[in-house]
Amino acid sequence: MKRFSYILLFLASLFSTKLIAQQTQPDSNYVVRGFAIAAPKPSGLDDFIKFINEELAPRKINTLILRVDFNYSYKSHPELRDSASLTKGDVKKIVEACKKNNIAIIPQINLLGHQSWAHKLNKLLEKYPEFDETPWVKMPATAAEYKWPNPDNLYCKSYCPLHPGVHKVVFDLVDEAMEVFEANAFHAGMDEVFYLADDKCPRCSGRDKAVIFANEVQLIRDHLAEKGKELWIWGDRLIDGRATGIGMWAASYNDTYRAVDMIPRDVVICDWQYDRDNQTAVYFALKGYRVVTCAWNRPEVAVSQVEDLYRSRSLSVTPMRGRFYGIAETVWSPSVQFLKEYYNKDASQSKQNSQSSAFRALFNKMGELDQLAVTK
Repeated sequence: MKRFSYILLFLASLFSTKLIAQQTQPDSNYVVRGFAIAAPKPSGLDDFIKFINEELAPRKINTLILRVDFNYSYKSHPELRDSASLTKGDVKKIVEACKKNNIAIIPQINLLGHQSWAHKLNKLLEKYPEFDETPWVKMPATAAEYKWPNPDNLYCKSYCPLHPGVHKVVFDLVDEAMEVFEANAFHAGMDEVFYLADDKCPRCSGRDKAVIFANEVQLIRDHLAEKGKELWIWGDRLIDGRATGIGMWAASYNDTYRAVDMIPRDVVICDWQYDRDNQTAVYFALKGYRVVTCAWNRPEVAVSQVEDLYRSRSLSVTPMRGRFYGIAETVWSPSVQFLKEYYNKDASQSKQNSQSSAFRALFNKMGELDQLAVTK
């Protein structure tokens, strides 16, 4: 019986692109076709809106995950604004462009982790140092002095989720971003959290890291649910990096992975697997989550992930099918830099493995499979 099952799995893996498409009904309206990128600065706003109209809309992209962080002129906490941040009027221009093209905006503010980068604290810990999970870990004086690995294991700082004042501040930002972007879902980030329940923290020392992580997800989810809104997060902290061999970046080495069985199943998981198609979407779907597979800068991986999405939806029984919720291209450079690369204004970035080449490959493959399904 086991041998027969292996044969079936082998045959399934040999499905051609055409066969995948033939088995899949064109269901674009029910699948996330996403694009994740940093919100533009005001000086790049017009080019960004042009990109929405001329590049996202024709590819039927229906979800824009927009990393806002402190790039907005918050009224609730003006001390947390970046310099040259977007105004309410700027945001409304983005909102109107997305409305016109049937694109849902999901604003992202990094919560828990990613409270610093290289030698700089982000605004939250700069203005509220008491929220720092590891205040004894000092930031390098310059970017040139930052090295990885380092004795302090400093990648990015985290806020302490048990500090009594932190959620009042961050939820003010979340609520304001949700309102101005007219959003029904919020992305809390929560990826690559290395500092959590630190042994020196007076509040969470000795506590179970998985429980601390799960409680933070639950708290954010409940805050949004009170307003009828939905929570999205990155999925890397919910994968066992050692057991899977995926490692400490796209999965967890600090025991947070057990939180996968502790958080609500209505949280949407954005599963980023960039170097290889690890097919971890199946893992999250089996756990009961809707999962959005995320690609980055490798076109061949992005194409494989698209094929997996269509195959998984076509072969799954009804309860599982909807959990393969979609796919998104992610961009990790400033939006102005990506647009230069995309329009080939930065020749050094126009190479085979790049964000722009993966973007084109991913959505070209989706368009190809959609067309084959229509004409089968």
